[in-house]
Amino acid sequence: MDRDARLKRLRFRAWHRGTKEADLLVGGFFDRNAAGWSADEIAWYEALMDEQDVDILGWAIGTIPVPPDIDGPMMQAMRVLDYIPIAE
Repeated sequence: MDRDARLKRLRFRAWHRGTKEADLLVGGFFDRNAAGWSADEIAWYEALMDEQDVDILGWAIGTIPVPPDIDGPMMQAMRVLDYIPIAE
């Protein structure tokens, strides 16, 4: 699958997680960062999309430890939480 197709698929998965909170965190992170991702970063995000929402949210807000295979620069960037939109 080419880069554009992978990113299109990932964007859909990022914004259709199952909970509004996960959609905002995971989808927002994707929208802010995906354009500049390398192939390795895309692969990391694809693996992240296979994880449970409750785990991703816990890792991002720091309430549960991040597993070594998920931890790294991308998870650290997600943990910064520089922007979380508030639904009205």
